[in-house]
Amino acid sequence: MLFDVLRNTVLAGIGVQESLKKMIDELVKKGEISSSEGTKLIKEWSEKTAKKGAEIFNISEILNKALEKMNLPTLEDIEKLNSKINALSARVSRLEEDKAALDKDKSS
Repeated sequence: MLFDVLRNTVLAGIGVQESLKKMIDELVKKGEISSSEGTKLIKEWSEKTAKKGAEIFNISEILNKALEKMNLPTLEDIEKLNSKINALSARVSRLEEDKAALDKDKSS
């Protein structure tokens, strides 16, 4: 789940970067900014994005460590317990049927 959020954030960042490059290229073509200014803007944006990406990764690590310390059950743990509950429920049902059959035989 957290991985998906991070992946989507990175992919969104890549899309934004491509849009920014196109926009800057257009500004350069129109003569509104120089090529060196455009390059500088892209470099600054890339550096800031990299820094923010590192911060997001750091937050992800902190969250994962906190969740580990909370000792919460994983989805796999819950699925295993559900499987055991289903097996036990089926066993109880069979025992109840067997008991009902025995009780019926006794009363006959």
